[in-house]
Amino acid sequence: MESILIKEGTIINRGERREGDILIRSGKIERIDSSISVNADIEIDAAGSVVMPGIIDDQVHFREPGLTHKADISSESRAAVAGGVTTFMEMPNTSPPALTQELLQKKYAIAARQSPANYSFFMGAGNDNLAGELKTDPKRVCGIKVFMGSSTGNMLVDDAQVLEALFAQCPMLIATHCEDEATVRTNSAIYRERYGEDVPISAHPEIRSVEACLKSSSLAVELAQKYGTRLHILHLTTADELSLFRNDIPLKQKRITSEVCVHHLYFNAERYADLGTLIKCNPAIKGESHQKALFEALLDDRLDIIATDHAPHTLQEKQNTYFDAPSGLPLVQHSLNVMLEFYHRGQISLERIVEKMCHAPATCFQIRDRGYLEEGKWADVVVVNPDERWTVSKENIRAKCGWSPFEGHTFRGNVEATIVSGNLVYLHGQLLNDRPGHRLAFDRD
Repeated sequence: MESILIKEGTIINRGERREGDILIRSGKIERIDSSISVNADIEIDAAGSVVMPGIIDDQVHFREPGLTHKADISSESRAAVAGGVTTFMEMPNTSPPALTQELLQKKYAIAARQSPANYSFFMGAGNDNLAGELKTDPKRVCGIKVFMGSSTGNMLVDDAQVLEALFAQCPMLIATHCEDEATVRTNSAIYRERYGEDVPISAHPEIRSVEACLKSSSLAVELAQKYGTRLHILHLTTADELSLFRNDIPLKQKRITSEVCVHHLYFNAERYADLGTLIKCNPAIKGESHQKALFEALLDDRLDIIATDHAPHTLQEKQNTYFDAPSGLPLVQHSLNVMLEFYHRGQISLERIVEKMCHAPATCFQIRDRGYLEEGKWADVVVVNPDERWTVSKENIRAKCGWSPFEGHTFRGNVEATIVSGNLVYLHGQLLNDRPGHRLAFDRD
């Protein structure tokens, strides 16, 4: 493995910034100093650029196996590293869903051959596979995913006794999609009776409503508190749910943690008028008051992590009518760009972006030796020009689906280089090689 020397960058780590160099050898950060003079195999000039830990995205859907006309592990992991994401955790709602240890291991085997990014895969929960879920190794798997509301893949867990048993017995992190299914079905029936199949997309946040989210999230928190379960609630979308989360203790001490996704920070319900079903997702993008409340909660630490819920579908699929258009949008390549736009607006600092996209996921999931720029840790590093402007177009979209809700938008800030486990995989717009990233390990009892 080549040695890499990053020269004269602005290094951001643990809420501080410093000018300096980083030396990488044998996959790890060997030295960080104000100036390092050695002969390295690769030297990267980072003068004028920001050097940050690689982004850890704890929620993506890469659609393999079974849905590879939309995306696959190879294509989406390449989109990830182009956007500065060096590590992903992928969801189980593939076809077939990852509901057995054998099916889960098949996904790991694909990533070991094809993913330039580091990886982990969630074990799926169902109404009838509790015994299999409990065999999951907490030191080798990021968590158990529970769909407490239906979404792509039909993995709904709606048996109250199964939920109770899972929260009572699971020895590892449970990540939940929280929307109350009965509420969503009732609302769907009301709108279908009113409009038939021509329900307007603007009704999406009314169908997958605030009440549906709050009822389900409250149940998850109630169960976690009852049994002391390690709970992580994914993609929060409402102001009403924010009182469920604490900001008075350090992240590493929290038993209940939370996540917000970039599209729920960036878009609000007014954008259905121009983007339509392209921004249909579950839980739904809601009104401006919720959007603002989410950002405030991110800054005051009620919301712990920024992720994407990258969930691609083909453009043809997304252009169907309301009930037939699938939920989800491709985001993994552009999450850092979205947050840099907020930075340039003066809404968040670079240090806080690094905290929420790099440090917090590593802490929350207890990932071993990643998420920080420190000597001895794995070299997952991103070099970013914070001021370079570029426009999203079909020519530079790397997701297999070939479209983005940001098409035509000019961002300020561009990834210059991405290093994964000491391997330079992306440089100045080019993917350099096919060396696979590493399977994550977790420091858990």
